Order: sequence, then C-alpha cells, then structure tokens
Amino acid sequence: MDTTTAEGRTILPARTGHATRVAAGQRVSVIDLDGGQVGDLFAFAADDPAEHLSAGHTRAATSRLFPAVGQDFVTDRRRPILTLLSDTSPGRHDMLIPACDPARYAGLGADPGHPSCAGNLHASLAALGLTVPVTPQPVNVFMRIPVEGDELRWLPAVSRPGDAITFRALMDCVIVLSACPQDLVGINAGHPTRLAIDLLPAT
Repeated sequence: MDTTTAEGRTILPARTGHATRVAAGQRVSVIDLDGGQVGDLFAFAADDPAEHLSAGHTRAATSRLFPAVGQDFVTDRRRPILTLLSDTSPGRHDMLIPACDPARYAGLGADPGHPSCAGNLHASLAALGLTVPVTPQPVNVFMRIPVEGDELRWLPAVSRPGDAITFRALMDCVIVLSACPQDLVGINAGHPTRLAIDLLPAT
C-alpha cells in the first residue's frame, strides 16, 4: 500500500503502483529512495485517457532513443504532455522496452500471480475510477538498456539513493508510476525496492 507523508511525498513500496492527477504546469519528481530501482512511468490526458504518452511517437519527435533533459514527451496524438526538467541520476532511462506483464513472467517461468507493471497500471487507474483499453509503452526511468549493434543489454540500474528525475506537465494529465517488480532479469539487480513521487507546484 502506498503512503503519503506529511510533506506530500507518496512512497510506493516495492512492486506496487500509484496514480495521481496532475494539473498543467505542475512538476512531478520520481525519486529512487534506495538506489538501483526502475520505475515505469505512464501519462494520460485528463480529459480523455485514451490519449497517452507514447514512447514511439516521442522517439519520432525527438530523433532520440533515450530521453534527455529539456525534451518534451508527446502523446499518440502527437501533443506534448510532459517535459523533462531535471535529472540528478546518471541519466540512464529507457524508451524501448514495454511494461512487464503476466505473459512476460510466464515466459520467464515465474509463479502465477507475479506482480507486473501492467497490472499495477490498471489497478492504479481503477483506484481513480479510470480504465484504458491497452497498456501503453512506458518511459522506464532509471532503466539501463544500452543498444550494442543490433542487440539490447539488460543491465542493473545505476541510480543512487535519493536520485530524482523531474517532469513538468504540459497538459492536465494522470500520471501512473510502477515500482517495477522485475526480479528475473538484471534491471533491478534481482531485488526490487521502493520509489517515491513528489507532486510539486508550478514554477
């Protein structure tokens, strides 16, 4: 169960998700509390959740495989939804890999019922009374998937305790974060841990 501190920080235990409504202009920080933890970040237009942040459309708009400070993220309707304001981590984030889901874990030999980012997404949206027909490809913050030739490598996250990545909302939206439950490939070094979200005022 996520918890919200007196300062307004929402802490996500390992393997869980959280959804929050964000007004245009507000800032959202994702903090790796313990270091080495990947977070799957999704964003949906508040007035029509069928419109969502699209990693593929963002790659086309920015001509980049991976996100960089100062860039905008766009939706599947090619509208800017978030911009990346700052990043205190080593800057390794991913826009190539889809959210883990039950089929992924079944293929890896996990027991039925293994938590997943897809499951966390839909459960978190349901807590706000929302549903979406698909699981969009997320922006995987702190996830290190380098491209070497025509191959991808699955490496442990190098984010440190307290590292944060901060976005500004460019439209009213719903942000969902999943503290990725992946413990069968190396991205979380086999041991998922906590994340936090700070919802900050506009500047």
